[in-house]
Amino acid sequence: MENKNKVSILTNGLIKENPVLVLVLGTCPTLATTTSLVNGFGMGISATAVLICSNIVISLLRKIIPDNVRIPCYITVIAGFVTIVQLIVKAFAPALDESLGLYLPLIVVNCIILGRAEMFANKNSVVDSALDGIGMGLGFTLTLCVMGSIRELIGAGTIAGFPVLSRIMPGMSVMTLVPGGFAVYSFIMAFVHYMTEDKSKIRNSFGCSDCAMQDNCVDGSGCANKEVA
Repeated sequence: MENKNKVSILTNGLIKENPVLVLVLGTCPTLATTTSLVNGFGMGISATAVLICSNIVISLLRKIIPDNVRIPCYITVIAGFVTIVQLIVKAFAPALDESLGLYLPLIVVNCIILGRAEMFANKNSVVDSALDGIGMGLGFTLTLCVMGSIRELIGAGTIAGFPVLSRIMPGMSVMTLVPGGFAVYSFIMAFVHYMTEDKSKIRNSFGCSDCAMQDNCVDGSGCANKEVA
């Protein structure tokens, strides 16, 4: 049972509690850095590394940090790991560092990381907090990679810089701009919600009390017993 619970913690962030598509956190870096697959992947991995490390440290210190200063303490811990990640990216992937620009240091105030520190790491063990960081980070990275791939493919005709559609048709440059980001984001979010929502609850809960036209109903019970497809 305990192993099942840990698996649930690890996998929740992928779809069920995806930080971007379900919890709607971190939308700013999501829209800004998904102009290409490489940028999305780089941002996702960087945020995941910070998320895992900060979750572990905050979980270790959760009984030591005074409650009235916990948020500044969380930010200090997160900022330390962001600085380390940024220096590593600058040293080994300078092109990625230049592409991500200001959004890499802004991981410090990423609401996904701060939110998981407050809602999960502050209340759970080190192992569970690490698993939560991995799951949420993978969900974030997966979303960024999917969005980056779609926007790059339609916008530039390439995937990770390799030509795919660019020799067949010109790219739609709007997909690499803000409107394209919002469009792709909304379609992916709608698809995930459609695939994961419990349609039986919607069908079974519908009756006269939920109907906007109940005041116009002739006998007051004509619709309640009809099954809604």
